[in-house]
Amino acid sequence: MNRVAVLGANSYIARNLIFVLEQKYPDVEVLLYDCSDTQVDNRQNYCKINILDQKSLANIDFSCDVIFMFIGKTGSANGFDEYNTFIDINEKALLNVLNEYRRQASKAKIVFPSTRLVYKGNTGPLKEDAEKEFKTIYAINKYACEQYLKQYNNIYDVQYCIFRICIPYGTLIPNATSYGTAEFMIKKASNGVNISLYGDGSLRRTLTYIGDLCYALIKGAFSDNCKNDVFNIGGEDYSLKEMAELIAKKFNVGVDYVEWPEIALGIESGDTVFDDDKLKRVCEIKYEMTFEKWCQD
Repeated sequence: MNRVAVLGANSYIARNLIFVLEQKYPDVEVLLYDCSDTQVDNRQNYCKINILDQKSLANIDFSCDVIFMFIGKTGSANGFDEYNTFIDINEKALLNVLNEYRRQASKAKIVFPSTRLVYKGNTGPLKEDAEKEFKTIYAINKYACEQYLKQYNNIYDVQYCIFRICIPYGTLIPNATSYGTAEFMIKKASNGVNISLYGDGSLRRTLTYIGDLCYALIKGAFSDNCKNDVFNIGGEDYSLKEMAELIAKKFNVGVDYVEWPEIALGIESGDTVFDDDKLKRVCEIKYEMTFEKWCQD
């Protein structure tokens, strides 16, 4: 690999991935794009773009080997009120990129991060072909994007790789954290406040440390065996209760269990634990960090 483009270079996963690329792949040229005036970590090779303006997208250099598509808007219940923004930033943005890709006759592989929320929750590990269910605007946005990539591959030979991500945690650089489950718990506990969980906390998730996640994304992106398909990224199987108890112990706070709010219960997906055998069969993927060790450190 010689050149990589990162769209959405100011997002949580992107910032960590850029750091890994610089540390582990110094010979790879990394081109950065986002809507802000500057790249938040003051990285070089940055260009401001408007993802909804086709003329602006012409400033993206598609003559690279890999394009990481990290532009998107996350959320759950807020998608019902902000549906225009969710459709624009999550779906139209990708379609604009795909059409500019065609215009520039790119041969790059587009790496697209998807979500656990496309699955219908079920006890036991979920394979990529497990039953789907879409309880939020964001969930169906992501699945629509998966289908757009397959369609453009079928008709225009656009190369892609989709990675479904469950619960990432941690950071490799200061102030680059997500608004996810682990960070929510840590924010409360570090302020001396008990962690609150809906129900009994028995819901299970796959947890992936951000360093391991970035490693898997890059490894898959650079592999010829990982192309034009969907892959789960694995990690560790934890219940929300087990997560909360580890963090609470670290900060000497408690865990409170509260009734489910009606809306939160309506959009809850159930257990989502990933089977990542498919990815491991085509790539040499390693998960080095454990959630328990991360909490202790």
